[in-house]
Amino acid sequence: MKTTRQTPWPLLALTGLVTLFLLAPMLLSIMAGLVENYSVGIRSGLTLRWLQEVWDNYGNTVGASLLLALLCVLGNLLIGVPCAYALARSPSRWARLLEELLTLPVAIPGLASALALILLYGTLQGFRQSLAFILVGHMVFTLPFMVRTVASAFQKDELRALEEAARSLGAGFAQRFIGVLVPAVLPAIVAGSLMVFTLSVGEFNLTWMLHTPLTRTLPVGLADSYASMRIEVGSAYTLVFLMVILPVLWGLQAIGSLIEKHHGT
Repeated sequence: MKTTRQTPWPLLALTGLVTLFLLAPMLLSIMAGLVENYSVGIRSGLTLRWLQEVWDNYGNTVGASLLLALLCVLGNLLIGVPCAYALARSPSRWARLLEELLTLPVAIPGLASALALILLYGTLQGFRQSLAFILVGHMVFTLPFMVRTVASAFQKDELRALEEAARSLGAGFAQRFIGVLVPAVLPAIVAGSLMVFTLSVGEFNLTWMLHTPLTRTLPVGLADSYASMRIEVGSAYTLVFLMVILPVLWGLQAIGSLIEKHHGT
């Protein structure tokens, strides 16, 4: 196996430059949220009052976004994993067509998907004004990522052989699916869940169209703060966003690594 020492240094240098290119704007934005006056720069002094202002005005969006992302992951597990199995096992051309249709929302702009949902469900007032309406939008957008990721794992030849062996020993479908297949593709399920969680937390276009003043999420609040307040407040919101999301993502990644270590690929 190739080790880090064997990696050509130009590739490492290129990777470092790309990383710096990606992080530089973010670091500048974070700095803007910690200084008294961005136009003066760090000479104006450091402060936490912009962070406090953001928390006072938008603190409720943190819980809403995390709840929405967790429910989105749960919905993807309950719907996406069985769909992935069905698509992976079916040789029918209809299955291929369904697979293509499932991935269609990824190619459609979020605003268009949101408009379609509003046209279809917008008259259901109780539903339209609830967080569940945004959850449906996030499910439409994230389901293809879970289905594609898990379906690829279900298609492995060794897994088909394992399932056939379990069938020959008399295991029913539920026993094979829950006791054999799901543990075997658990790393793929964890990877799909991480992807879904990340996409749901950061989704803006679709959410912006679907939200109400009572169902704002972190990205919507971020856009609101950028548009209506000082640049220091908007930048402080970016810092709050990172402070909330990064520990959750690191925790989920640690859980995913632990599961992969025990179950393999």
